[in-house]
Amino acid sequence: MGIEIERKFLLTGDGWREHVERSETLAQGYLVDAGAITAGHAACSVRVRRSGERAWLNIKSATLGIERQEYDYPIPLADAERLLADLCNGVLQKHRHHVMVDGAHFEIDEFLGANAGLWVAEIELPAVDAPYPRPPWLGREVSDQVRYFNVNLIDRPYTQWTAAEREA
Repeated sequence: MGIEIERKFLLTGDGWREHVERSETLAQGYLVDAGAITAGHAACSVRVRRSGERAWLNIKSATLGIERQEYDYPIPLADAERLLADLCNGVLQKHRHHVMVDGAHFEIDEFLGANAGLWVAEIELPAVDAPYPRPPWLGREVSDQVRYFNVNLIDRPYTQWTAAEREA
């Protein structure tokens, strides 16, 4: 079984940029989306992801908390393009920057389009209570705030949030 233990944070600065090892652009859409999950019709999200010449299906349990089941399966690029175009209710795009700090791998997501202005740092951990570095640019943790889940950013993009929602 695939288990993901991930913490998600807002950023307080751009000091992370000096640690970028590589960047990529991702497009993703959901075959099982936030509406089905919210209505109780699905126990997981199913997304199609594309980055360059790679594509895959990602299945993630719809549970709160930092520990969730997650599975990735490679698929042909042409299949991903067709799924994104025909079967997904919107496509989320972002630049993902891979950053190493004190041996820890952070993924900094710079959201594009209707989610422009949102920057999130994620770190995957080997255990729920595992220690991790806290560089000065790592801001408030939002791991338990569902509005920051990618599946929800398609239905309610960051540019539609109120100032209070962005601060809460």
